[in-house]
Amino acid sequence: MKDLVILVADKNMEYAVKGLLSRPEALSIREISFDIFIHPYHDPGCLNEGHYFLQSALNQYRHALILFDREGCGREGLTRQELEELVEANLFRSGWQEAAAIVLEPELEIWVWSDSPHVAEILGWKNKQPDLKTWLIKKGFLPEGELKPSKPKESLEVVLKQVRKPRSSMLYRRLAEKVSFGRCTDEAFNKFKSTLQNWFLK
Repeated sequence: MKDLVILVADKNMEYAVKGLLSRPEALSIREISFDIFIHPYHDPGCLNEGHYFLQSALNQYRHALILFDREGCGREGLTRQELEELVEANLFRSGWQEAAAIVLEPELEIWVWSDSPHVAEILGWKNKQPDLKTWLIKKGFLPEGELKPSKPKESLEVVLKQVRKPRSSMLYRRLAEKVSFGRCTDEAFNKFKSTLQNWFLK
């Protein structure tokens, strides 16, 4: 049996998770065996049908994870925690003993934004004036005193457009492979990390 099966909403999320799991030391976990699948119906598919999708994997993996964005899942009236509880209840009912759901609030790009210098470097903003944070504040994407933009995806797209860099899944992987996890305050990311630590502590 492999350690973990992961269901995600799209290719960007797949590459981000691959990047994160390539750093077991940084996550404080042992090396694990895993497979990642993309749900053909993206965020709503992960929310409503993820447990069906993973049912056939019950005897091949010890643990299951489902990740998707709250924005675009079709049930934005529910909180992140309520959505996670809903998916986890479905997973347990379908036979999974060790399973969890991680809902990104509002979307995957929230994990892109941190105060690491690697962010500006990978996004193509290294040595530009003003620096990336100042530019985001000036343009109204980053409220004064906040760590992350209120519209993370839109902010990323505007930055990439400014530096004439195409958005690609590889960008998410490179960020996940480089940026420090130490100062991350995002609740969904911290749940992702603590869930893995509970299952795969070194």
